[in-house]
Amino acid sequence: MKLGVNIDHVAVLREARKVNDPDILNALYVACASGADQITIHLREDRRHIKDIDAKNIMQLSQLPVNLECSINRDILDIVSELKPHRATLVPEKREEVTTEGGLDVFTYKDEIAYAIEQLHDSIIPVSLFVDPSIKAMEASKDLGAEMVELHTGSFANIFAMLNSSLPHSNHSIKELELQRYELESRLEKSILEIKNAALHAKKLGLQVAAGHGLNYNNVSYMMNIEEIIELNIGQSIIARSVFSGLADAVKEMKRLTTRK
Repeated sequence: MKLGVNIDHVAVLREARKVNDPDILNALYVACASGADQITIHLREDRRHIKDIDAKNIMQLSQLPVNLECSINRDILDIVSELKPHRATLVPEKREEVTTEGGLDVFTYKDEIAYAIEQLHDSIIPVSLFVDPSIKAMEASKDLGAEMVELHTGSFANIFAMLNSSLPHSNHSIKELELQRYELESRLEKSILEIKNAALHAKKLGLQVAAGHGLNYNNVSYMMNIEEIIELNIGQSIIARSVFSGLADAVKEMKRLTTRK
């Protein structure tokens, strides 16, 4: 399994005080040296964490392939086309969101996504679409010309956390998931099956399959059981763990958990 380490949250910490500490390039070097297979960053329209100069420096200095997440905004696409990452992953964005809340709507924004893919392909950049795990989304992604899909695992991760962590007893409890355990267990099984079925269908269509969002040290084993998934992109949980263990050990432990025997 390929592990893409998303280092955005290092930039989140930096931006909290508006100083160059922690240095995003130090995070890049540590992740590269500690077992990451890929570096993932998200250049958002609002530049809330990764800045243009960060993306440029990371592209120039990374010893590993860089997966650059971006919206279908045409100004952003122009920047990505110039940077020429090893892959561009098209994701949805809303200014008011804390983090990406769902997969890219490949139906409503079909024409805009088709334009984005064409522009990126003209710059010889492979494209992945960050989509919800449904059969229809896999078929639409193939029709649009993407080489890869990244399955949004946020729903799975939220249900898992409400079942297996202190989240329900915190200020961040997910109100719509404050349900009886049997209901949550049923929803978790359904969510895992949706991811499995979507991954299988995507592979049959000739798409490469990645997964990401909300994956952590406790739930990542569920993704390891889906052989069609060949890549995981994980960020927040690794950076959170690094506060206590250091980034090198946090990456090494995640790499251990995502290595298939």
